Amino acid sequence: MSETKITYEHFEPNAFESIDITDETKGARKVIAWAYETYGDSIIYSCSFGAEGMILIDLIYSVKKDAEIVFLDTDLHFQETYDLIDRVKARYPELNIKLKKPDLTLEEQSEQFNPALWKNNPNQCCYIRKIKPLEEVLSGATAWVSGLRRAQSPSRQSTNFINKDERFKSVKVCPLIHWTWDDVWDYIQTHDLHYNELHDHHYPSIGCIPCTAAVTDSGDSRAGRWTNSNKTECGLHTIDKP
Repeated sequence: MSETKITYEHFEPNAFESIDITDETKGARKVIAWAYETYGDSIIYSCSFGAEGMILIDLIYSVKKDAEIVFLDTDLHFQETYDLIDRVKARYPELNIKLKKPDLTLEEQSEQFNPALWKNNPNQCCYIRKIKPLEEVLSGATAWVSGLRRAQSPSRQSTNFINKDERFKSVKVCPLIHWTWDDVWDYIQTHDLHYNELHDHHYPSIGCIPCTAAVTDSGDSRAGRWTNSNKTECGLHTIDKP
């Protein structure tokens, strides 16, 4: 792999050379080791504490125990998600886990917009409670880590290990691009990792309570998000404005 410190301003599409993806982690451990050696304290992992997040935390901890992990706390998450964060803190005590809240409380958002913005204008709600807070988090960072996998959805099939992030004007590192949903759970079970209990109750993808539903008989790891709407992404991984 290249030892060059890739930045948003000097990003080249082919700057990150191919690596061997035949190991247990399909290249993820090598990419993470490179990223933290290259960026040090100037890289942040924005973690949703989903199944992929458990793997990335485990791998990141093996190379940088005091890495900064940021959870976008919308105040609309399931209690099971907050309980999982507590368990992760206990298992990886040296990690610097921060919960980042939006500028607006739910009450203030209700007063300025409407009581159910996530239903009437979900893109605006995601912008206020997720995108803007991450913009603030990444304002002082060169790079950030994401758990995107190519198999998750058509919009993610072109994701590379290292990406030029137009939304946040930074470098987005995606170590799990070659992983399948089965790979994710094989690793979790093999390494006895904690995970959100809602996964055992037909929630493949877990976000905010109003926008997440249980599903049945679906092989789609993104199923259950924004059900009965044409919305498929919160906006963190697109360049479209709300």
